[in-house]
Amino acid sequence: MEVKLPTFDSVFSIDCVIFGFEAGELKILLIERNEEPFKDWLALPGYIVEQDESIDDAAERILYELTGLRDLHMQQFHTFGEVNRHPQGRVITVAYYALIRINGQKDLRPVTQFARKAFWHPVNELPKLAFDHSEIFNTGFNKIRRRLNYQPIAFELLPEKFTLTQLQSLYEAILNKKLDKRNFRKKMLSFGFLKELDEKQKGVSYRAAKLYKFDKRKYAKIFHNDMSIDK
Repeated sequence: MEVKLPTFDSVFSIDCVIFGFEAGELKILLIERNEEPFKDWLALPGYIVEQDESIDDAAERILYELTGLRDLHMQQFHTFGEVNRHPQGRVITVAYYALIRINGQKDLRPVTQFARKAFWHPVNELPKLAFDHSEIFNTGFNKIRRRLNYQPIAFELLPEKFTLTQLQSLYEAILNKKLDKRNFRKKMLSFGFLKELDEKQKGVSYRAAKLYKFDKRKYAKIFHNDMSIDK
């Protein structure tokens, strides 16, 4: 005799925490929702996983449909499963994050009516978001702060060629504190993976600064210690 098993009522969703850096500001990718619940609210790009797709495939599809962005390297960082986090029922969300260079990623065009628009928003001016998205954002933000101490993630946000001032501005934006200029530069140069270029900034009204590149090969070859700038 065939046993009829009960069905499950929970559904899964994806929420994406995408960080970018531009003009000295750390930014987060948001959408304006065009559907209830929380219609007209700002939110992280996120939606329901379909029954016939994997979690990773859903993350790529949802980010593309809500923002127009493709081919980002996203990583899972947390699962949010509070019982009442969604007004329509039990929704468990798997959160992904990514760090990207905004330059070249400004043309954000949702391809679904679910999102009215997608845009970059400064993290230090973040309003209250839909659902528990403020909590999801904070968890993702704390994740990259921790990673900053042991992985060279800052260089995923900077242009390929950058100044030490740009690098310091990014660290200050992520850590949310001012850093001593002399000590910061001494520390970063001591790591040995910054390549000084025979180039300077162009098109600036002030004294042009030297440009640097992150040397991935040298980092992989010599670096085994933490990258905390507080030590």
